Amino acid sequence: MKRQNTNTMIANPFDLLTEEIVFAILDRLNDDALAKKSFSLVCKAFYTIESRHRRNLRALRCDLILRALKRYRSISHLDLSRCPRLDDATLTHVALATAGRLRSIDLSRSRVFTQVGLASLVGNCAGLVEIDLSNRTELSDSALKAVGEAKSLERLWLARCKMVTDMGIGCVAVGCRKLRLVCLKWCLRVSDWGVGLIAMKCKEIRSLDLSYLPITEKCLSPILQLEHLEDLVLEGCPGIDDDGLATLKHSCKSLKLLNMSNCPNVSHVGLSSLTNGADGLQQLILTYGPAVTTDLAKCMQSISGLQSIKLDGCSVTTSAIKGIGNWLASLKELSLSKCSGITDECLSFLVQTHKELRKLDITCCRKITYASIDSITNSCTFLTSLKMESCSLVSKDAFELIGQRCRLLKELDVTDNDIDNEGLKSISRCSKLLTLKLAICLNITDHGLTHVANGCSMLKELDLYRSSGITDAGIAAIAHGCPALEMINIAYNEKITDNSLISLSKCLMLKALEIRGCPSVSSKGLSAVAMGCRQLMVLDIKKCVNINDNGMIPLAQFSQNLKQINLSYCAITDAGLLALASTNRLQNMTILHLAGLTPNGLAAALLSCQGLTKVKLHKSFKPLLPQSIFEFMEARGCIFHWRDKAFQVEIDPKGWELHAGRSPEAP
Repeated sequence: MKRQNTNTMIANPFDLLTEEIVFAILDRLNDDALAKKSFSLVCKAFYTIESRHRRNLRALRCDLILRALKRYRSISHLDLSRCPRLDDATLTHVALATAGRLRSIDLSRSRVFTQVGLASLVGNCAGLVEIDLSNRTELSDSALKAVGEAKSLERLWLARCKMVTDMGIGCVAVGCRKLRLVCLKWCLRVSDWGVGLIAMKCKEIRSLDLSYLPITEKCLSPILQLEHLEDLVLEGCPGIDDDGLATLKHSCKSLKLLNMSNCPNVSHVGLSSLTNGADGLQQLILTYGPAVTTDLAKCMQSISGLQSIKLDGCSVTTSAIKGIGNWLASLKELSLSKCSGITDECLSFLVQTHKELRKLDITCCRKITYASIDSITNSCTFLTSLKMESCSLVSKDAFELIGQRCRLLKELDVTDNDIDNEGLKSISRCSKLLTLKLAICLNITDHGLTHVANGCSMLKELDLYRSSGITDAGIAAIAHGCPALEMINIAYNEKITDNSLISLSKCLMLKALEIRGCPSVSSKGLSAVAMGCRQLMVLDIKKCVNINDNGMIPLAQFSQNLKQINLSYCAITDAGLLALASTNRLQNMTILHLAGLTPNGLAAALLSCQGLTKVKLHKSFKPLLPQSIFEFMEARGCIFHWRDKAFQVEIDPKGWELHAGRSPEAP
């Protein structure tokens, strides 16, 4: 307590802080929902200030929306994607409660409201600049007519609105002239006419996603005349071909990103026509597209500003890769994942000419050896991301070069490689490393992992799936040395026990934990994680046969952020599942082969989980539950996935070989 000159006593020193200062404090807590909640519970003043400060709100249940909006009166962004039963009446109340303030609303996955609710929303919220209606497969043209009245709208998502036609798109085009972003992905009834109308009426468009539309080159002419267009996505459009593209007379000088993945009828000929004059192009995505030939490399040679190219899954030739090496551009990102034809010769030439690379993906390039890694690490010392899963011919000593030469790495994926402890010791020099994937690395042990823990204190994601040389000691070192850890996968490791989980319980930022197939962990270890890791969102304990109801009770009590869980094959009964059902945020559950689960217990748990959106169950339960339960759950937006999977007595000792795409040896 402090005494001022006026001799008045100040009971709460925080009363001296202005609202502006408190708002600045709250801005620092925007990424931590629990911290903001704790802040608001300190006192009435903080409760009130936090209410006035909040601008974004994500509702988890329809019946709580209006109550929340009554408290939070400054909301400008509203996410209702978790409210599948949102009806016209509720949407109208939302519109009235946020009138004049609401600028952005996410209605994706909300399936009940109609054009009536949308008309009320648009009519009352004149300042709306963003609407997401994705996944509304039954959305009609009349609903888009209502959207067309949103005169200030700048961003509109309509992905998978499969009933929308050119007529509805036309209403939007005529009414929403300020649109800057439009996503029409999987709008299967929208043709050249509707897309062309958008391009002709909405001259401010910067980003246009036309993936998987039945369009041809006819709509591309007005699109390419858009003066501000920067991102154009034409993924999966078989109606676009070389002959049609050859007829184009316009070019788009403002274009920065072009995605033509999965366009089987476009070769270097059509690509050359489409990119002609696009001197500002920075990113080109051709994954699973045309063969990468010398001609294709030549047609892109003059685009000096190109920074990123993705050729995943394409067939490439050595001469083509060398052609890319001769480009005027200095690439920052190159993705060659699963490209057949990549060799040491062409890759070494490529990286020697593109020394400014920051991101490189050579996943499953199975022909490269030590020589490629030597060239990559010697030439591209500024790399921040290197993905090289299943490069099976790369020798273990090559991995030492990575740590010696590429100290700026933030992401490294060496899954299913021959890296050993010496390689990890070298990699531990990469002090900025955030993501490290060491799945199916059979030559690493706790010794190497300790080096990582000592050198990579910023690590957030660690994958040790089926890396069988790791024990509790290695996990303890990681938990101690990497306090910012958010995700760890130690699945299918028989040496992992409760001691590992007790160590990980000190990682307060942990959000995802995968320990499936670890038979030596029990409810004791899980309880420690639940009490220590309050931000846990994803948990996989499949085939952890010693985890029972005793682990579910602390999980339900302390893990209030839990969204996804896999309980299959655990020793959990009705009581444990009912306890877990009290977790408010739970969305996704997989419940297969729980011997202690009865139809009555399952029914009670399902009815208690009000936020569930997806449940995987064994097919045998389907005839044992009342049909009314399915109807009730589906009305709340929950989807059931039925599995007829046989009970697996043991963990497949060669499962890692199947995971890596290898063929197990014949018995």
